[in-house]
This record gives sequence, C-alpha cells and structure tokens, in this order.
Amino acid sequence: MSDNPTTSGAAVTCVIAEDEALLRQALIDRLGQAWPQLRIVAECEDGAGALEALAEHQPEVAFLDIRMPGLNGLEVAAAAAQASPRTQIVFVTAYDQYAIDAFERGAIDYLLKPIAPERLAATVQRLQARTGHPDAAALANLLERLGTALPRAGGPEPLTWITASAGRETRLILVDDVAYFRADNKYTTVATAEGEALLRTPIRELLTVLDTGTFKQIHRSTIVNLKAIAGVVRDDSGRGTVRLKSRPETLAVSAPFMALFRHM
Repeated sequence: MSDNPTTSGAAVTCVIAEDEALLRQALIDRLGQAWPQLRIVAECEDGAGALEALAEHQPEVAFLDIRMPGLNGLEVAAAAAQASPRTQIVFVTAYDQYAIDAFERGAIDYLLKPIAPERLAATVQRLQARTGHPDAAALANLLERLGTALPRAGGPEPLTWITASAGRETRLILVDDVAYFRADNKYTTVATAEGEALLRTPIRELLTVLDTGTFKQIHRSTIVNLKAIAGVVRDDSGRGTVRLKSRPETLAVSAPFMALFRHM
C-alpha cells in the first residue's frame, strides 16, 4: 500500500494563497470538484500569512499566487523549502510568456489565470502521482530565473516619500531613510535614525507600494529596510534578531522568515 497520502485516498492538506478574494474562492470551489479528498487548512491573502501557514500546518500541497502583497509567491516558495520541505508547490500566475516558458523548462506545476478546469484536473493528477519531497533543484533554478525580474514587472512605482506625524508635527520622510515599519493598531510606526513617527497607512497597504528589493517583511507586523541592517543572529529555536545600524533596539524575525535571508 502506498504511504503517499495523495495516492492512498487519505485526506491531503493544502494551503491556498491568493490576495484577491473572488479568485481565491473560485480556486477553492474548483479544487473541491477536482480533488474531494483535499482538505484546505489555511486560506491566505498575503505572502507573510502563507509562509506562516506553511510552517504551522506543513501541508502536502500549496497553491501560491505569484503576485501577493509583501512576500511574493516565489519568495514564499524559497522559504518554504526550509519551513515546510515536504510541500508540493503549485504557482498560480497571470504572467507573460517568458515566465510560462520558465515554468515549463523547470517542470514546475503552475496554473494560468483564469484557471481552466481541465488544466487544474491535469495538475491534480500529477500531484496525486508524486511521492517524496519536491524537486528542490528544479525549484531553485526557477526562482533564480524569475526572482530578479518579478519585482520590476508591472505595478506602481515604488514609494519615494511618506508623510507621517510626530506629535503635532507633520514630517516628510524619504523612504530610503526608514529603518523599519511596524504595525501599531490601525497605524504604522515609522522608525528612522532621527526618531519615530506615525503613518496612517496600515502595513498591508505599505507592502504594495514599497520597493520589494529593499524592504522585506521579517514578521507579520514588521517590515525592515535591508540597507539598515547591521547583522542578523539566529537562536536555537530558529528565530532571529536583527541589529540595526542607526537605532539601538533589535527586531524579532519569526522562524519561517529566517529562511528569506539565505536568498537575499
């Protein structure tokens, strides 16, 4: 008898990450028809949530939208190689032909939006037939080819200036001068070498307008400027601590996010 849950008839666990609610629900509905044994253990609307869900649930399968706020699907997949090494990754993409060719050459599963039922059925069949861990070499090769191009493709220009409040004063802050952003209830704390200010934009919205090559999410509530980092220390539990060049405090890095530093 096969010990692979995807072929033995046992329930298969799955994480779905898609930032558009209607598309996420459409994928869930189609999967319910194509793969009744699939049990969705987490539905995520951003990359940070997806990475944390992968680390927590260790699912057999994950469907990752490539374009998500904060960590994109490629970054989540790269970190998942450590956070959840048994997970088979399927990318969901509306990408151009260049990216599709890269998927085909790398033999990595992908679904093109809008998702066609016959394509999803074929993907499900391939997933059910697999045993063992994913092909780490093929995934790494794909990430290398697509990773540098993804942040530049489409979308708005990265934010350059922000307006934040410090008491009664309104400050105009150059984004490059920000050491980190941290969620503060409905607001966001902006930390620079000169001090702190409050921004009315929530963290999740900031993730869509920051330069993803410079700013990285290291915790659900924290985005750090890579140029502001003096060092990173990992403890025995796998969690990390970031030391900053211009500020005395340290920043916590949750364990799943530590894997991201290997790819920076």
